[in-house]
Amino acid sequence: MVSFRKWILALTLVALFAGLASAQVGGVNQLTCATNVSVTPTLRSEGFTEQTGDITLTCTGGVALAPGSTIPAVNIQVFLNTAVTSRLLPITSGASNASEALLLVDEPGSGLPGYGPSLPQKVCANPTTGCTQYVANAGPQIGSAVDACATPGVNTCTTTSTAPGANVFQGVVSGNSVTFFGVPVLPPVSAGASRVYRITNIRANANSLSGGSAAGAAPVIASISISGATSLGISNPTPTVGFVQSGLSASASSSTGFNQCQTSTRASVNTLTFTENFGSAFKTRVAAQSNGQYAGQINNPAQNIPGTIYNSESNFVLTMPNGAVAGLADYGTRLKAQFNAIPAGVRLWVSTVNVNNNALPVVPSPGPAGSAQNNVGTTPIGQLVTSESVNDGSGAAFFPAVSSTDVPSTGNTPIVEIPVVNGSATAVWEVVNTNPNALESIKFGVYLTDTANVAQNSPPAGTATVSLSFAPTPTAAFASAAGAAASSSLPIPRFIADSSAARNILNINICRTVLLYPFVTSVQGFDTGIAIANTSTDPFGTGAQAGTCTLNWYQGATNPAAATSPSIASGTVYTTLASTAVPGFNGYMIAVCNFQYAHGFAFISDLGARNLAMGYLALVIVDPTTQSSGVRNASPLGASNVTVNGGGEVTSH
Repeated sequence: MVSFRKWILALTLVALFAGLASAQVGGVNQLTCATNVSVTPTLRSEGFTEQTGDITLTCTGGVALAPGSTIPAVNIQVFLNTAVTSRLLPITSGASNASEALLLVDEPGSGLPGYGPSLPQKVCANPTTGCTQYVANAGPQIGSAVDACATPGVNTCTTTSTAPGANVFQGVVSGNSVTFFGVPVLPPVSAGASRVYRITNIRANANSLSGGSAAGAAPVIASISISGATSLGISNPTPTVGFVQSGLSASASSSTGFNQCQTSTRASVNTLTFTENFGSAFKTRVAAQSNGQYAGQINNPAQNIPGTIYNSESNFVLTMPNGAVAGLADYGTRLKAQFNAIPAGVRLWVSTVNVNNNALPVVPSPGPAGSAQNNVGTTPIGQLVTSESVNDGSGAAFFPAVSSTDVPSTGNTPIVEIPVVNGSATAVWEVVNTNPNALESIKFGVYLTDTANVAQNSPPAGTATVSLSFAPTPTAAFASAAGAAASSSLPIPRFIADSSAARNILNINICRTVLLYPFVTSVQGFDTGIAIANTSTDPFGTGAQAGTCTLNWYQGATNPAAATSPSIASGTVYTTLASTAVPGFNGYMIAVCNFQYAHGFAFISDLGARNLAMGYLALVIVDPTTQSSGVRNASPLGASNVTVNGGGEVTSH
């Protein structure tokens, strides 16, 4: 922590001295620039590629430069207290680390008053050197820089052109910094005028700051350094460009128990809930320009007005001269369920859209006509997609939505089976509608199909789990270390995997029979004979089963230790005497047998059965581990040979 603070202090001092240096522009009074971050966003601590707030340098002062003279240029470097992870873009030649981070001069294309804002956005073709530009011979001095070279880099240039110069510069990323080279510094001259430099599309590894701070949210701090033949005075070179906090809370409903001996078909298993921790944690790919389906997922958005807050995974989107696109995310926020330890023979289904409950899907509520904030109304909507990192494509016709094929055994929720491979399965949903002004929860249903085959121990007993997170998460394609750095090939956004304990979602329980012997005695000259029959061999085609029975003895404060029988084969009977198993016992016994069809009989007599004797059938009581209520009840009076939840015949006396 001490070394980290020293590092930040050093960066701050470098930027401060650079900003306050007595530099001049063109040999005249220097420009003075004030730094501002108009909106300081909240960044998700789970994210590797979180958008920081735009930095603006508003500069005033200086005197006019002579027409035709070369405009002085500077290098503007922005350091963060974490890695810069803006997408790297291919360029014709030069640095391989040229990125989507952009510096815009005078808010071009914004529609604001003035010459600079009225100009089209023109990208400098040389990210590592900048573009040599000249003061126009005619026209307003504000923003009237021109690049008179027909081909950048050619030395024979004329200064009579009035074509606007480059006003968009690509940043070159190196670790924790991004540098904009060769940015022209033309004094605004006119009284009350200013020159505005906007730095946008800087993404940051927020996860490295996820430990938080004493104030709660950890700040993302930028340190701005100016270098080159000339310089700019910056009064506040260390702005805060974001605050990091956890973006997601996720949960699964209580684990549901299923019997090995009971077939289930698309039965409801669990409800998964994803809740954002702040209003903008869920985002569509782009800001929807209409109220139509997937309007927030298109790849050609009108999202290039400087300073606009779009509340989307994409930021300032601009097509570069070579066709590469800066600022465009690959998809909207995605939510991932990673299922593990699924017992063999169990098939899983999930809802293709979010649900109110597992029987009823969410129905979008209508939103205002032409709403640019929501796709299909005000209801948050998640849509199942084909994989966690597949690109959204170019619109509704290509959006990788997964269509439903079935409905659950109860209700009309659209569902589809997801493949289970070696006990694991994955489902990923994309947020296609969200309201940034509300805390939202999105729920998805999970369903199960299995075929009972107890004789083959299928499905085997076990507990399936799920981990819940944003997506995509690190895979073999992008290990954690690579995912935390700038890349030209890794998807945006990307996140850490769920680090919390896996949540139980379903249990497959073996089918047991629980027998109650209400009275067992081996005192005062009496004894009790105990018999347990395994009747899983029958004329009805029941699969043969075998298993042990645990005999649990109860007589008050002091109870004998439980005893376990040998494995009782199908079609055989196990017998024992109380005088042998628990001499001096007077109470009741519960036998828990690890097979489906057990019956019990008890015979009580005096020694030798000379004076009195009686026998009774043991009661079959419902196995509490297979009852959702958790209450153990004998069957109603008169019920004979009844199967309850597959737990075995239940006889009442």
